Amino acid sequence: MGLFNVTHPDSFLLTGIPDLESSHSWLAGPLCVMYAASLVGNTVILQAVQGEPSLHEPMYYFLSMLSFSDMAMSMATMPTVLRTFCLNARDITFNACLVQMFLIHSFSMMESGILLAMSFDRYVAICDPLRYATVLTNEVIAGMGLAVTARSFISLFPLPFLIKRLPFCRSNVLSHSYCLHPDMMKLACADITINSIYGLFVLVSTFGMDLFFIFFSYVLILHSVMAIASREERFKVLNTCVSHILAVLAFYVPMIGVSTVHRFGKHAPRYIHVLMSNVYLFVPPVLNPLIYSVKTKEIRRAIVRMFHQIKM
Repeated sequence: MGLFNVTHPDSFLLTGIPDLESSHSWLAGPLCVMYAASLVGNTVILQAVQGEPSLHEPMYYFLSMLSFSDMAMSMATMPTVLRTFCLNARDITFNACLVQMFLIHSFSMMESGILLAMSFDRYVAICDPLRYATVLTNEVIAGMGLAVTARSFISLFPLPFLIKRLPFCRSNVLSHSYCLHPDMMKLACADITINSIYGLFVLVSTFGMDLFFIFFSYVLILHSVMAIASREERFKVLNTCVSHILAVLAFYVPMIGVSTVHRFGKHAPRYIHVLMSNVYLFVPPVLNPLIYSVKTKEIRRAIVRMFHQIKM
């Protein structure tokens, strides 16, 4: 199981998909395709927004932040996932596991905060359009981006230290092909109450509050839209929110699904838990570029122009 010292193992062993070990080589291909789609798709979005002056607006600045967060999330999980599935190299050092855990949780929290910022953008654009340009200035947008980043760093900074203080004297086999705080703390042979309470506090005070305010912003948006007399105008205004709503669903539905399975699906096969966790981490970075490319004509035009210039 690995070499142990007094407090923690030298390394952890990662796990692919339980009971499907013989299929890992077949799963490696789709995983590589998903990573490539995520990195290429989000890079294209970033390049399109940077190179097209007409997209230098608050909505697309937030979209760039979302694409950067998705790329970072993919790059945080990619090394260990591909090593596990492609090379069957399952070991990861204790400190490297702590770093990966911090990065995964940080970028996930950043994505939640960016989705909240995007809902505020839609609220101001629809409910107070005359003040849109004065409320969402470049300085305000930069400040919101810094606040989202700082919140993630400050909230999650204690996690590696809370794990490092725990003694590990039993198994060192993790449940996933990457490191997560709940998975690591369950292997400790000591009281993990502090870890559990702090983890729940962070979850409720960040992800929970973000989802509540996103929902509240759309209640206000719907109230404002219903006051528009023309049915066509109502549809046109709501259509500007479709991409963001789909991105919110792509992020939060798998997250809620993972929480539900962990809480109520204790008797479900282990591979169900692992598959749900993988969907939560891998699907949003792939879907978000597709959602915005398909649903936002300005992004589509910018991408077409960009590829046309490359071809020329």
